[in-house]
Amino acid sequence: MKLKDLSTVMANEKAGYSQPWSEGIFRDCLKQHAECWLLILQEKIVGHGILSTGAGEGHLLNVCVSEPQQGKGLGRKLTLHLLSRAKRRGLNSIFLEVRPSNRVARALYDSLGFNEIGRRKGYYPGGTAREDALVMAKELI
Repeated sequence: MKLKDLSTVMANEKAGYSQPWSEGIFRDCLKQHAECWLLILQEKIVGHGILSTGAGEGHLLNVCVSEPQQGKGLGRKLTLHLLSRAKRRGLNSIFLEVRPSNRVARALYDSLGFNEIGRRKGYYPGGTAREDALVMAKELI
């Protein structure tokens, strides 16, 4: 991912999430040299993923596939790529947060060997109430 890709990334992000990241967050990830990847299908950006690394650990910060491309295994492909990058970097473990209401993402992470290790109360903003986050982790070694 590069700065020039952010308009398309933002369009996918806004369509994919009720509380999307701001463009500034993506800019910060790029500046901080997080692993920022695009999923490209037929020369079109259809998804993105962000992996942050440090101290032998990784954090999947964002995985998004454009709505028309969902349900085709592309989220799995993108997540597997991010896990591969984490292993190449020699990371020991990887963490993520996911909304309990996001059943599709939870099923994906369960199938890839992530385990729920905690809960962050009121982590995600919502309409009238905040939603907790499930904290999940996977050992890579």
